[in-house]
Amino acid sequence: MTQAPPLPPLTLRAWLRWDFIRRWVEEIAPATVLEFGCGMGAAGSRLARGRTYTGIEPDAQSRAVAAERVGASGRVLAGDESLPAEETFDLVCAFEVLEHIEDDRAALQSWTRRVRPGGHLLLSVPAWQDRYGPMDAEVGHFRRYDPDQLAAVLATTELEVVRTVLYGWPLAYVLEDVRNRALRRAEAAAAERSMDSRSAGSGRAFQPRSTAAGLATQWLSLPFRVAQRLRRDRGTGLIVLARRPA
Repeated sequence: MTQAPPLPPLTLRAWLRWDFIRRWVEEIAPATVLEFGCGMGAAGSRLARGRTYTGIEPDAQSRAVAAERVGASGRVLAGDESLPAEETFDLVCAFEVLEHIEDDRAALQSWTRRVRPGGHLLLSVPAWQDRYGPMDAEVGHFRRYDPDQLAAVLATTELEVVRTVLYGWPLAYVLEDVRNRALRRAEAAAAERSMDSRSAGSGRAFQPRSTAAGLATQWLSLPFRVAQRLRRDRGTGLIVLARRPA
């Protein structure tokens, strides 16, 4: 039997996010998964375990890493136009992607068409527009989302929201403040680059570069993964699970 390759490291913020996503995905138990904006495949390699996985990543450098990490468990494509028009999936995901797209309503409607009837769409986005700062500008965010704002955008599709949670309390507040302070001097330079160029490398930003660094983020995040469950009404990120009626 071929042994599965080790899972790639996650950032501290991604560990906080994955704590909810993992349990929701296990509950849904999808056989087929499509992930838009899979980046370097940190989440995709986890979603691919025991499932048929397809990742979509337009950035060539990130796509090459994701394809290696996913391996024979799935495929990673530059865009979904190479998929058959009628192909749908049990679960469609997009983690930290929607905020990079200017026409978010059109994107959601396009993603919804890839969800099979009775299937689910799982999203994560940065929360609270009034927290928009240098970090958001640096990685090409058009916006952040208040919960009501995201619900209004989802209401333009045929999806039904199943559950919503804020995540990241209290650690993510500290992480954002530190990054915003570090990037404040570079804010003017970021504004001179196009949104496309800023978004292109966002899947590689802040990623742990070694196994040791990945283990450090895993263990450092553990108490905060537990703590955030006590305050699901607070956080710097938003996760939404929605269902397409059967």
